[in-house]
Amino acid sequence: MRPNTGGMEPLASVSSLASGGTRAVGWQAQLRVDFVVNKVTQTHRGQTEDQVKQALQDQLRVFGVVPNAKQMAIYAAAISSLPQLPPNTKR
Repeated sequence: MRPNTGGMEPLASVSSLASGGTRAVGWQAQLRVDFVVNKVTQTHRGQTEDQVKQALQDQLRVFGVVPNAKQMAIYAAAISSLPQLPPNTKR
């Protein structure tokens, strides 16, 4: 007797995930860093480097990432040099 799957197709194989696939070590941490940098770029652009660096560090720690000080300084300098976005007045 076949199990009742309710007309659903079988799930795709996840064997590549179980064996580690071909991803480099630390890829999840880099995704988290990218997400936080994009988020901080939207909210803190044009602010001082110290404010941006603090926002990056705070938000990365929420995601369990210990930030690299040199990398955070580079990101903070780039984000603080951007012009501030105009306020969103659409409602």
